[in-house]
Amino acid sequence: MISAQEALERLREGNRRFVSGVRSCDALTDRTRRRELAAGQEPFAVILGCSPSQVGSVEFAAEQFGTRLVVVLGHSGCGAILATVEELRRPTESQSRNLRSIIDRIQPSVEALLATELRQDEDALLRQAVRANVRASADQLRHGSEILEQSIQNDGLLIVGAEYSLETGVVDFFDGVSDAGRQRNAAD
Repeated sequence: MISAQEALERLREGNRRFVSGVRSCDALTDRTRRRELAAGQEPFAVILGCSPSQVGSVEFAAEQFGTRLVVVLGHSGCGAILATVEELRRPTESQSRNLRSIIDRIQPSVEALLATELRQDEDALLRQAVRANVRASADQLRHGSEILEQSIQNDGLLIVGAEYSLETGVVDFFDGVSDAGRQRNAAD
């Protein structure tokens, strides 16, 4: 089992390789890697996209596999965020009931932003809404599960929030990382 900090550094290094177009030597040993995986899984991180609704899966990975890093990963241009903003701006009777399950999860993160000056700048609003949703989702994991809370306190589980830029490929780990880790990430 590797520590949360080592797992985070592995993800950062992989993102640096990805952004620069360098492939890992591990990619050259696909057959060997498949045999290793068939023999037993040891995930070093759990990555959740946009809004985590799979708390049980995270609990399982932390308990069963000893996974010590959970990344809640949002991304630029998120369609779920855009749909939520658009629906919240419509009169209630015009809102889609089919989008409600998405909107209900994201609305608490976005609603406060719509009451600020950001409502005048769509791009800035959407950027901030993505990050607000990631923060809220990470906080939900940190404080919404006794199992995960105990693992954070006793076992070194780290839950961080990050944003993937579709334009550049860069992942910015911005929530739940130490100041030193944040500065190193910003310098990349």
